[in-house]
Amino acid sequence: MRVGIINATGYIGMDLARLLLRHPDVEVAWVTGRGAAGQRLGDYLPHLDTVDMAILAEPEDADIVFSALPHKSSAEALLPFVEQGIKVIDLSADFRLKDASEYRRWYEVEHPSPSLLTRAIYGLPELHRAEIAAASIVASPGCYPTATLLALAPAVKEGLVEPDIIVDAKSGVSGAGRGLTLNTHYSEVNESVTAYALDGHRHHPEMLQEFRTLNPALSPSLTFLPHLIPMTRGILATCYARLSKRVNQAQVEELYREFYRGAYFVRVTSFSPQTKQALGGNHCLVRPVVDEASGRLVVLSALDNLVKGGGGQAVQSMNLMLGLPEITGLDTLAIFP
Repeated sequence: MRVGIINATGYIGMDLARLLLRHPDVEVAWVTGRGAAGQRLGDYLPHLDTVDMAILAEPEDADIVFSALPHKSSAEALLPFVEQGIKVIDLSADFRLKDASEYRRWYEVEHPSPSLLTRAIYGLPELHRAEIAAASIVASPGCYPTATLLALAPAVKEGLVEPDIIVDAKSGVSGAGRGLTLNTHYSEVNESVTAYALDGHRHHPEMLQEFRTLNPALSPSLTFLPHLIPMTRGILATCYARLSKRVNQAQVEELYREFYRGAYFVRVTSFSPQTKQALGGNHCLVRPVVDEASGRLVVLSALDNLVKGGGGQAVQSMNLMLGLPEITGLDTLAIFP
């Protein structure tokens, strides 16, 4: 199968390229890159030095197309392929929300094709495996929602928690993308931790949307606060919700292990996960804990924001769409230390 990558020169796009170039069942037919057209991919991205492929200015034909462009630009670039019946996977936010007015509210632009929002499948395989396999448009989730949803999905689905959910999440600097900003300069980030998006984060509505899908009776309320920490990649989410029924630690662990039975890339751990334990791999490490003193469920999750929270998850969806084993090209261990 021939695949194409629109914008392979950003952090998400280059990690997607790294994974697809090693995939045994697909051929990377072309890549594009804003401002890098005409250059050799291995020259522009020296860690891919062995790849003898030119970066194109415009996409060409393919059997399946990925886009790692920013929102709005991504949907616009994918529309011609959708119209031709070519399968697409979008790594921006352009197809994640079902409600066009919510998209306009959070992204401050009109969606270029609102009618496609109901056709797109939210690309979190652990929650939508069958729908992804039959999809023609997949909206690959954001990194924060992936960590949050995988942490809380079993408890929300089971009705184990009350609607008021709090998530404290911390991300490495690569989550901000490759563009230069004052807040991501080394001197600004190093030896410092800061909260941001205090008035609301753009990933907030997709998390609520998925919680409602998991349990329509819950009517969840979500407080989500992200933090930027001085490391390159990784996300650690700490999630809190009051328990709706009395359960013990063993019961919660059994619930989580049963929910994720057969989900190769989610590991329910018996230890407090570290971001480095997921570095470079497509796994999400999840640790649920019953806090008996407060009557709350506390769940930690750790993942690599550019792999399970980015390119790796998109490849996982592609495997399902093409009828391949879900772990194809992704069965790698984390890099430690």
